[in-house]
Amino acid sequence: MAEVSLPQAKAGRQVPGLVLLMLGIAAFLAIFLLIPAGTVIVVAFTEKGSGAFTLVNFLDFFSNDLFKRSLVNSLYVSAMSVVWASAFALPLAIITTRFEFRGAVLIQTLGFLPLIMPPFVGAVAMQLLFGRNGTFNLLLEQNFGFRLPFMEGLNGVIFVQSLHYFPFILINVSNSLRQIDSSMEEAAQNMGASGFTLLRKIVFPLAMPGYLAGAALVFVKVFDDLATPLLLNVKDMLAPQAYLRVTSIGLADPMGYVIATILIAVSIFAMWGSVAIMKGRDYATVQRGGGGLARRKLKRGEAILAYGVVVLVLLLVLSPHIGLLLLSFATIWSFSPLPDGYTLAHYSRVMAESSIYIRNTLVYASTAGLIDVVIGGGIAYLVLRTKLFGRQWLDWAASAALAVPGVVLGIGYLRTFYNVSLPDGTPLATLPVMVVLALAIRRLPYALRAVFAAMQQISVSLEEAAENLGANKSRTVRRIVLPLMLGGLLAGFVTSFATAAVELSATLMLIQSSNEAPIAYGLYMFMQSPAGRGPGAALGVIAVLLVAVCTFVSHLVIERSQKSPGLKK
Repeated sequence: MAEVSLPQAKAGRQVPGLVLLMLGIAAFLAIFLLIPAGTVIVVAFTEKGSGAFTLVNFLDFFSNDLFKRSLVNSLYVSAMSVVWASAFALPLAIITTRFEFRGAVLIQTLGFLPLIMPPFVGAVAMQLLFGRNGTFNLLLEQNFGFRLPFMEGLNGVIFVQSLHYFPFILINVSNSLRQIDSSMEEAAQNMGASGFTLLRKIVFPLAMPGYLAGAALVFVKVFDDLATPLLLNVKDMLAPQAYLRVTSIGLADPMGYVIATILIAVSIFAMWGSVAIMKGRDYATVQRGGGGLARRKLKRGEAILAYGVVVLVLLLVLSPHIGLLLLSFATIWSFSPLPDGYTLAHYSRVMAESSIYIRNTLVYASTAGLIDVVIGGGIAYLVLRTKLFGRQWLDWAASAALAVPGVVLGIGYLRTFYNVSLPDGTPLATLPVMVVLALAIRRLPYALRAVFAAMQQISVSLEEAAENLGANKSRTVRRIVLPLMLGGLLAGFVTSFATAAVELSATLMLIQSSNEAPIAYGLYMFMQSPAGRGPGAALGVIAVLLVAVCTFVSHLVIERSQKSPGLKK
């Protein structure tokens, strides 16, 4: 009994420390997420001048034709982006998981690439390829006498966003298809189902949770995006209107807060809706891990059709990267299918003028990644290893950052911290550290999930054994827990770093000077004018390479952590 009571006694002595940890994390989330987001909502319902509660601001919003049109446009663009993203993702997911298809791993990898480039950068490249005077339309005009409005108005935003965010659906649907129990498919086949009927009645319904999860992410990401519509000169959407109201009229204008509140509400509703649709339905499989769908060999005609579809989709989704690379080397590219000439001058200019952007990005993104790993690790430990009251709320609060758009967080930081000053009078909201904190909050859910998964793979019996041998809680965490979850910590850090490196919405609101700006801000500034798009493309290529290297490292970390004997059950 003495041995059993020893770890319990030590755990008891550690409770004050765990309580302090929980309170510290709760304070961090409250100050840098809940209070700024809550401030935005409170101001939206506050009458200007008197400070009384009011709905007048929302009535003014819905009585304004521009704002109503912006809301409808944002909903329309988000919904159509989900439709087109599904059209790109579902064929790739089905072909690579359901059939014996050579190069399936490569296709899945290439399908992930759009996520490692900021969508607003892809928008410029897409204009050169598919715009009114872009490569594709010039060839159509020359050969068939007509052009297609790929990039006109809202069509351009939908086209760019669906190509950029379709990997969310591809990844989730592919994973769901791999988890389906093959015995269910065999049973349906024995009852006479085959071909499209089998897909419609068995495969698609069982893969629905993965599809809805991916579709909700696409909808929210498109609905919240700021820079892509601005670069395509589409301003009658909600996120651009929120930014324009705050930057042109000021922080005192209630309409910016009303729009921000609607952005939050729609994002939360979209994420809740994807879960609510699945509520009460059973998607469980008989075998643990599902066993996977039986892969069928393609007939000759089917193989030709499948390869044709895959090549077409990959050419489309990789076209922003191709266009960006060509533009980064182009001397002049206007009213011609391809650049008139090629040069390295853009890269020389970028390396001479924009090294500050690269340095700032490394500092901001790495610091944000470190914060995310520390906070995420603390939350994972409190949720999985303690019984403290309220610990689950930390997980929910951190995950809620997914529903807070970057432009909303930026507005919230400006409103909350601008009137809080340092002794020399400098407002807190203008400090570069606020950019770091905004990036950390925005990417915390991604790091948290990676760390949480790693923590779940560590058996608690290992910690109990260490404590039975006399180790205290802190020594157990330092010598047992941290080494075993190192892979998850590194994967969480790299994921946070890679995604924070190309974050723009919150950054655009908080950056005060170009000397404090990261790559994403520099890219946006370059892309504002035709003369700067060559150097901007070169900087974009550097950003893509930077994020690609981080993504590759993340994959290596995950693979090594999965092969680690200490993480195997």
